Formats: sequence, C-alpha cells, structure tokens
Amino acid sequence: MKKCTYSAAREEILANAISPVAAELRLLDAADLISMLRYEYHANLADLIESAAELYFHPGTITFGIGGDYRLEWDGYPAVTLDLEIKPQGLTIYARLTLEAETASIDINYIRFNTPSDDPDANTAFLAQSLKDAAFARKMPTLAAPAASHSIQ
Repeated sequence: MKKCTYSAAREEILANAISPVAAELRLLDAADLISMLRYEYHANLADLIESAAELYFHPGTITFGIGGDYRLEWDGYPAVTLDLEIKPQGLTIYARLTLEAETASIDINYIRFNTPSDDPDANTAFLAQSLKDAAFARKMPTLAAPAASHSIQ
C-alpha cells in the first residue's frame, strides 16, 4: 500500500487489535509454518490462523489470505510472513503479518471501507471502533512501533 499520513495510525490500531493473535501464532514452530508455506498447505495454515483468531475475535473476522513468505538463512533467525484478511463489520483489511523470533509486525496493503467517509479521520475512527466491536471483551494494550511497520508484542 502506498503510505499516506493516515497509514501509521491505522497500522498501529491494527497492531494493537491483533497482537494476541500474533502472540498465539508465534507459539507455533517456525519450521512448521515454513513447511506449510513451501508445500502450499494453505488449508492447514488457514485452520491455524482461524484457531488463533477465534480466541479473541468473532468467527470469520481474521482469515488466511492464501499467501505468505518466509526468510530462512544460515546465520539468522527465521521470519514468516502471512497474508491476512481482516473483516470486521463495514470494512476489509488486507495485511501482511510478519512473525519473527521475538517480535511480530503488521503492514496494511489495502483497506476497503464499505461506505467510506470523505473525512480520513472518521475512517480511522471507524476502523478502530469496528475492530473493537469484532473483538471479544478484553483490554487492548498499547504498543510502540517503528515507522515502517508496526510491531506486535
């Protein structure tokens, strides 16, 4: 997604909302995730993502976007990137979740508002409220994040 002045705020909102899902996915073995991506076991990945998401969000809110990537080098830790579709009421977010050894980050590729407002701030507020409404009741922690992508703890 071409970054705009609202991208950072929206990525931070999304990072805070899905941080527990990312934490659940980071409990999985990186080698398993990499092998599922490599051998295109997309249904297995979809099941794992939906199982992690259903602990925190209403069913169907977060799904696997049938894609991903990984970085696996001899002298470093693996990193797994998963395409996600996040569909709270009134909008769809296409994002890439990157899981690393001790962190996770999210990059938004595209947001489609069903009925967008002419005011970008109103759209950002709608995004935050929609994610809050899709989540089961819980306290959402605030996290500091780098400018390029937003970290998830």
